[in-house]
Amino acid sequence: MKMKMGEQILLIEVWSDVVCPWCYIGKHNLEVSLADFADRDSVKVQHRAFRLNPSAHETGTTLQSLGEKYGAVQAQEMLQRVSTAATGAGLSFRLEETLTGNTLDAHRLLLWAQSRGDAQQLLAVLFNAYFEEAQSIFDHENLILLAASAGYSKNEVRLLLETDTFASEVDADQALAARLGANGVPFFVVDRKYGLSGAQPIETFSKILQQAIQVSP
Repeated sequence: MKMKMGEQILLIEVWSDVVCPWCYIGKHNLEVSLADFADRDSVKVQHRAFRLNPSAHETGTTLQSLGEKYGAVQAQEMLQRVSTAATGAGLSFRLEETLTGNTLDAHRLLLWAQSRGDAQQLLAVLFNAYFEEAQSIFDHENLILLAASAGYSKNEVRLLLETDTFASEVDADQALAARLGANGVPFFVVDRKYGLSGAQPIETFSKILQQAIQVSP
């Protein structure tokens, strides 16, 4: 199939939460697959918001939160399994040092960035800060600094965070995920024809991209 460079033919919508380790691994695997995809310039990746725990508050470490829910030993084992998977993908997680919290503001910031062109660079910054540097992504000051490192104006980000702008869009994304049959993340939808749940391996993404290309008009 012949295509013009730069012509968008595939939309990949990715529902994820910025505190979801499998979402970071899935994003990484998708990007590796796209790097080897001949028609990468014809693909647009769109962030979709999904909060795993909308009622969460920053009350302690992830390890403490999981320990209260599943028990200390199981929590430790869960984090170790995820860390091992991350290492296998070339990522280095510091899960025992991460905090729990509400991700509404982070998602509002991401959807704002997307409305200005693309949220993927900012999402990568937030994922890296949270999982690999154990930084907070829940307070406004740190979100402002992280957004600035991705090239956004501190003043514009501060003004955004002081309002509830994009809060309804966050809810709308989560409602759309439910209508499409997703009750967890990561959730990938390719051209509204193919759906994938979970941090799929690189090979799976590559196969779906090729299938989607073949049926695109």
